[in-house]
Amino acid sequence: MRDHDYDHGLPQRIHEAADSLRAASSGTPRVGLILGTGLGPLAERIEITARVPYREIPHFPVSTVESHAGELLFGRLGGVACAVMSGRCHYYEGYSMQQATFPVRVLHELGATHLVVSNAVGGLNPLFSLGEIFLTVDHINLMGDNPLIGPNHDSLGVRFPDMSEPYDRRLAALTEQLALEEGIVLRKGVFVAVAGPNLETRAEYRMLRFLGADVVGMSLIPEAIVAVHSGMKVLALSVITDMGLPDALEPVNIDRILWVAAEAEPRLTRLVVRVIEALGVAPDEAASAKMERRP
Repeated sequence: MRDHDYDHGLPQRIHEAADSLRAASSGTPRVGLILGTGLGPLAERIEITARVPYREIPHFPVSTVESHAGELLFGRLGGVACAVMSGRCHYYEGYSMQQATFPVRVLHELGATHLVVSNAVGGLNPLFSLGEIFLTVDHINLMGDNPLIGPNHDSLGVRFPDMSEPYDRRLAALTEQLALEEGIVLRKGVFVAVAGPNLETRAEYRMLRFLGADVVGMSLIPEAIVAVHSGMKVLALSVITDMGLPDALEPVNIDRILWVAAEAEPRLTRLVVRVIEALGVAPDEAASAKMERRP
């Protein structure tokens, strides 16, 4: 059941959370980062100036997933001011879509113009392999809900946001070029999100692949929708931690998923740092310059 009071009071909640964080930190973040399953070590590369547990932020959802640290870090990465969510909250934890995406609203309120999202996904494309990094260029929302349902607050975004380019193509092109320079295998394609928390059946994996999806996950899309609604530029990078191939399906081992994510984390970190360093030059100019060099 939707919490209509939460919907109507959303702008005020955002302001209160942002004001609390401004009092605990300094500076304006240009980039917001969301670190997903097994990817928390990326936070170790941040030159941290402030660390705020989610429990101390007004109205902030608190993660219940063991592998998510649950704290907001402020600092610099690649010379760029960032606000980093070490761990996220998911729809399957019992939060509404509006609650789960509330942190993205706060990141935007704090000044972030770019959102870099990472998570763990299951591979559907048989050409992919465990541990590879995946770049989302489009998505299919099968979560059965949408964070924009309910009253629209014009101060937060338009009623009917365009989704023809939910993931910024210039950021994607920049990321592809930097991955090539770093010798990192980078897959790209369509991300499909389901509610979870159970993994998919053989028939569901087959259906998702038939629909045109290359990977499947239980997050990302709600955050991307809210970021687009807010006017942010989105880059989504995932680690393929298990394979959902219906004719060769094996039971999922969560410990193995975390191991694969941890093994891929140094490559993902290297790539994210390079991207953010390029944004430090100037977001659009850096991406355009990289694109012009491509054949």
